[in-house]
Amino acid sequence: MSTYAIGDIQGCFDELKALLELIQFGDQDKLWFCGDLVNRGPKSLETLRFIRGLGSQAVTVLGNHDLHLLAVHHGFAKAKRSDTLDAILTAPDRNELLAWLQQQPLIYTDTQLGFTMTHAGIPPAWSIKKAHRLAKECQNALRENPTNYFAHMYGNQPNTWSDSLQGPERLRVITNYFTRMRFCTPQSELEFASKGGLESQPDGFYPWFSLREQRFPNDKLVFGHWAALEGHTGTQQIHALDTGCVWGGALRALRLEDLSQTDIPSQQLNR
Repeated sequence: MSTYAIGDIQGCFDELKALLELIQFGDQDKLWFCGDLVNRGPKSLETLRFIRGLGSQAVTVLGNHDLHLLAVHHGFAKAKRSDTLDAILTAPDRNELLAWLQQQPLIYTDTQLGFTMTHAGIPPAWSIKKAHRLAKECQNALRENPTNYFAHMYGNQPNTWSDSLQGPERLRVITNYFTRMRFCTPQSELEFASKGGLESQPDGFYPWFSLREQRFPNDKLVFGHWAALEGHTGTQQIHALDTGCVWGGALRALRLEDLSQTDIPSQQLNR
């Protein structure tokens, strides 16, 4: 049995199928998906249906594009010009698919493998135990009162964690850490403008994983979200899986048992 962690699919379903064929994905294997299952690519609906259909063979965490889809569905956001969500929003099984998506977590840990997965990362201010506790606050709000959650989800403030935060501001910054983070300060202050690679690092800010490695050197993490890294973090224990399939890069699977990598080239630029 093998466990494969896979980077952001973003509707690149044909590449996902080709990748699973290449790794010879079987009935005893398990897939981890790092979030952003949907949007920008051509087959978000097929992607959602397939992953939901895998049942217990697959686990996924929510990414910012997945949350955006849910916010549009609940009427708290408008689809952007670059979105490719219409097929999901008009599908006959839309409600079932989005109800399933809304139940997915922001963080997943397998204690036997020793790996934790999130979409964007975990800030240096939080242990994995604390990250799970805070993620549960958001997950409960999302499942029990999505109207209130999505009404306040968007925004860049507050941009620094404090245990004293309450209400919508508390949920917003937790969500932003898990789904939007790239650069931060040693105090976990977030910076949202820089979306390039490590060369775009703003003064006083650092890649979150470099700070986290210093504080929690034994934590093993996998994450997506940051395509400009091209799969490289320069750390031993923290693995970037978004290799920019939707932008013409590749879709990557990392076998967690031995850290072997398998990439399938994107088909997006050939369409």
